[in-house]
Amino acid sequence: MQWFGLATYEKNHKRQTAWVDNGNLYDLIDINEITKLGIQSPLLHSIEETISVWSQLQLEPLSVKIKKVIESGEVKPLAPGSYTLCCPYQPGRIFAAASNYYEHAQEMGTKLIERSESSPFVFMKAETCITPSGSPVIKPSSVQKLDWEVELGVVIGVGGRHISVEKASEHVAGYVVFNDISSRDLTRRNDYPFSHDWFRGKSFETFGPMGPWLVPRDCLGNPNNFRLFLDVNGVRMQDGNTKDMIFDTAEQIAYLSRMTTLKPGDLIATGTPTGVGMGRNIFLHPGDIMKASIEGIGYIENQVEAEIEH
Repeated sequence: MQWFGLATYEKNHKRQTAWVDNGNLYDLIDINEITKLGIQSPLLHSIEETISVWSQLQLEPLSVKIKKVIESGEVKPLAPGSYTLCCPYQPGRIFAAASNYYEHAQEMGTKLIERSESSPFVFMKAETCITPSGSPVIKPSSVQKLDWEVELGVVIGVGGRHISVEKASEHVAGYVVFNDISSRDLTRRNDYPFSHDWFRGKSFETFGPMGPWLVPRDCLGNPNNFRLFLDVNGVRMQDGNTKDMIFDTAEQIAYLSRMTTLKPGDLIATGTPTGVGMGRNIFLHPGDIMKASIEGIGYIENQVEAEIEH
C-alpha cells in the first residue's frame, strides 16, 4: 500500500482529521465533499473511532483514489501556519519496554541475563502524559535529571488475548514516533525496598511526545528495520535501528497479550537505542529543543519549558 498518514489537527478551536501525503495535510471532510468518494464515517470523525473499527476499513483502495485526487490538484493542502497539529489520537493505555536494546542497557549500567532465559520488561506510563509535536515538554521543579528516549510507538488496531508471535502483526494498526521523556532522579527510590519507580519518573504530563501522525502498518515495511534518531539543539544524540531490539514488536505484543487483553488504541513504546542523556551525564534544561525522528514515519519536535510555580 502506498504511503500515507492520518493526522489530527485543530483549526478555529475545532479538531478535525486529515490525510497526510508528502508532508502535507488534506482535510478528510473536504476531500469527501469535493470528490464524493464516500469515505467511511469513522475516518471523518476521529482517529480514535477509526482505530476502533480498524479491521473493517478498506484503506488500500481509498488510498489509491485519494492519491489520484491529490495529484490532480482537485483538493488543496492546509496552508502552513493555518492549523495546529495535535496528537494523532488518545491512547487507551501506554505500555513501555525497558532496556530493550543491549547497548542502551549497557549505557544505563543494567546487567541483562541471556535473552533465552528472559522476557520483555514492561511498565506503564500514564495516558495523560502524551503531548503533540510543537508543544512544550514541561520540566517540573522537582525534576533535576530530565532525559530523552526516541522510540517506535506501535498502535494496536485489533484487540486480542494470547496472540501468537506469528499473528502479532495482524493486530497492528500502525506506527507513531514516541519520545519517552524520563526523570532519571525520580525513577530511583531509596524510601522503599524497591529501587526503581518507572511510573513516577515517566508519567508527568507532557512526558510522552507522540506523532506527528499515524502511519498504517501496510504503508511501511518490516517494523524491525526502522532507523530512529534524536537530536538535542541540532546535535545528534541517538542513531539506532529497531533491528537491534532484544525483543521485537511481535514478541512484545505476544508477551503483553498473555497477561491482558490488548485493545484497539493501546500504544506500545518499544524501547530506545543507546544515546540517552543519562549515559553521557547530560540532561535537558528549559530552552532545549528535541527532535525525534523515525525514517518512514516523520519527526516530532518539542522544546523544554520550566514549570510555572503557582
